[in-house]
Amino acid sequence: MTGDDTDLAEAAARYFRDLQARICTAFEALEPEARFEARDWRRPNGHRLEGGGDSRLMRGQVFEKVGVNFSHVWGVFSDQARAQIPGAQDSGGRFLACGISLVAHMANPYVPTVHMNLRYLRTSRGWFGGGSDLTPTFPFEEDTAQFHAALRRACETYRPGAYEAYKAWCDRYFYLPHRHEPRGVGGIFFDELASGDAEADFAFVRQIGEAFLEVYPTLVSRRKDTPYDEADREKLLYKRGRYVEFNLVYDRGTRFGFQTDADPEAYLMSLPPLVKW
Repeated sequence: MTGDDTDLAEAAARYFRDLQARICTAFEALEPEARFEARDWRRPNGHRLEGGGDSRLMRGQVFEKVGVNFSHVWGVFSDQARAQIPGAQDSGGRFLACGISLVAHMANPYVPTVHMNLRYLRTSRGWFGGGSDLTPTFPFEEDTAQFHAALRRACETYRPGAYEAYKAWCDRYFYLPHRHEPRGVGGIFFDELASGDAEADFAFVRQIGEAFLEVYPTLVSRRKDTPYDEADREKLLYKRGRYVEFNLVYDRGTRFGFQTDADPEAYLMSLPPLVKW
């Protein structure tokens, strides 16, 4: 890895950690009493994976379960993973990865579940990936439009057509083929982002992080006090079943966690506390 690559990786890690702290502060402001519990994890000496992460989890009245995780790891991929990760064969399996990953499962069925992930990965070459998507049990056109508008504005700072391309990618990615249905109302998704201008790519990733921090707490504030009954909660619990199916079968982040032998509590934090099928 060159000096420029190292500088970019360190700058990305600093931003992801700072974004984690600011998101946690914003989410705590929506809770009467609950606060995040932080747990640092590290791999033991001699492990093929070095580094670790900061996993933060909160269970409250508004956020039934929300995890906001930061990780910064490096080391050597397993032989199986090398064949699946771009550039890993050429790097001899060596890699560096850092990122922030967030999933919020809400107590009120009228507040949408949300996912956001931003990451930087380096093998023999480096790239960014990530995105954010909304999964409401009871969709509101106003909420969907506001969420997408925030992401569109962030994409427009990057290049013309980025929003349309990454929205379409999200619609394809967050789709359950065995159910023949989308997971939610979409958002954006992108991966292997390496335009040749790493600073522009990184600036775009930061815009996505700021857009999320701007829009999602607004949606939570709008819906968190909406009255609901047991039938509404029942529908929410079944909707969560679809979320679990996607994350355990198709989700790239979950697979990456298994491939790197990272902390299982961190990459499985996306699973909801209660669910029905």
